[in-house]
Order: sequence, then structure tokens, then C-alpha cells
Amino acid sequence: QVQLVESGGGLVQAGGSLRLSCAASGRTFANYAMGWFRQAPGKEREFVAAVGWYSITYADSVKGRFTISRDNAKKTVYLQMNSLKPEDTAIYYCATSLDLRALVSGDIDYWGQGTQVTVSS
Repeated sequence: QVQLVESGGGLVQAGGSLRLSCAASGRTFANYAMGWFRQAPGKEREFVAAVGWYSITYADSVKGRFTISRDNAKKTVYLQMNSLKPEDTAIYYCATSLDLRALVSGDIDYWGQGTQVTVSS
């Protein structure tokens, strides 16, 4: 099994930056696509970004502002968030899936517990 633990959330002003980290334990980290979802109060969980073996994809709402990366040696995936907007306020969840397409589609094998990101206006 794989366990995912997010960190790095917090409170920032609009225009600020945060870097989220997701540390994985267990097996098969390098064999999984890794990504981030977020869920705001009263809204459904939505895809944010993902990295697979050959591709990286982002939701339109974060393109140009967020950058996803992974360090397989450290079993960690990151989400660098710049130019944050109040609409980015949400709980951010790390996720893994067998491949990138499955992850983006919401077919998730493992979820992290989430980390709160709050962006003030």
C-alpha cells in the first residue's frame, strides 16, 4: 500500500506563493502518476495538476501559475503555487493512480489527507 501525507498549506495574501509537498511511503511510487486535487467548501473536488512518466497536465484554472514536480528518490511530489487567487482557497489533496489519464479522470488509487490553502483578498 501507499500512504500520502501533504504539507505546506497555510494562509497567504492574493498574489503570494506556497509550495505544497506530498511525501509518499510504501511501494510503487515511481510507477504511479502523481497529482493534486482540491476541494473548496460547497464545491466538488476538482483536478489541479498531475505528472506521469512522459507528460504533465494542468487544469485550465491554474495553467501558468502552478508547477507540479516530483522527486522519485525522495518519494515526494510538489506543487509550486504562484500568483495565488482567493478562488484557489481549498483543501488540497495529493493523489496517485496507475497512469496519468486515469488520475486526471478521477480514478484514484490513493489519497492523502489534505492540506488547507487559504488565500485572502
